[in-house]
Amino acid sequence: MSDEQEKLEEQVEKAAKRMERADKERSTVLAQTAYVGVLGLLFVLPVIGGAYLGSWIDGLFEGYSMRWTMSLIFLGIVAGAFNVYYFVQE
Repeated sequence: MSDEQEKLEEQVEKAAKRMERADKERSTVLAQTAYVGVLGLLFVLPVIGGAYLGSWIDGLFEGYSMRWTMSLIFLGIVAGAFNVYYFVQE
């Protein structure tokens, strides 16, 4: 065989291996859906928890109306954003 044929075979083999590796590493639609669902829960649960806790605290004291509710919703948004950020970093 000539040098050109050997180089061509080597290039084809590298390309085939690269394609196989890319096919194995590609995530499925189900895996992507689960990942997005986990991200949603990581963000939404602290917000809902903050709203519920704030509403309960506001119900205990007269004259506070929605102060605790709004404050804890905001805190839940911040905590949810940190949760998502750290989860995506991993």
